[in-house]
Amino acid sequence: MMKKVILSLAFAAIALSAGAQRVVLKNNVVYDALATPNLGIELGLGRATTLDISGNYNPFEKSSGKIFKHWLVQPEFRYWLCERFNGHFFGVHGLGGEYNIAKVKLPFGLAKNGKDYRYDGSYVGGGVSYGYQWMLARKWSLEATVGVGYVRFNYDKYPCYDCGQRLESGNKNYFGPTKVGINLIFVIN
Repeated sequence: MMKKVILSLAFAAIALSAGAQRVVLKNNVVYDALATPNLGIELGLGRATTLDISGNYNPFEKSSGKIFKHWLVQPEFRYWLCERFNGHFFGVHGLGGEYNIAKVKLPFGLAKNGKDYRYDGSYVGGGVSYGYQWMLARKWSLEATVGVGYVRFNYDKYPCYDCGQRLESGNKNYFGPTKVGINLIFVIN
């Protein structure tokens, strides 16, 4: 599944960048701090608009038995107040992915008793964001962004890390932060 998502994003980025006047690659250092590999691409669409597509994938398990496996794709349409890739912007984003967590306590009550059970499921949502981008050099920029919105989580709950019968299935609705980023940006063209 993840390979299909990555290939789809790559083909979409190539197709869109053919007419784009500017293309940048991004790395979110917030995800880096959480040991989650990530990559983003942003394409210039119009004088003050861009399309940002970011994704991350964490396949790792800690030796302590903690699991925080997940993948996320987050496309965002951005409107820049001055010129694109510089200064203030507002965005509308979607998000979707899958997760498998155990022995992890999540904020906002997302997985009650997360330290005692394993949760496996998917999520989809969207929201609005605000950000600011600083040009550091001709080919380098720094961006800070935050977003809020809605996410619908579908889950299966299991009694332990790698065993047991499914205890329950359900859904959780979430309103709150949906995006946070401090992105290091490299300008391709």
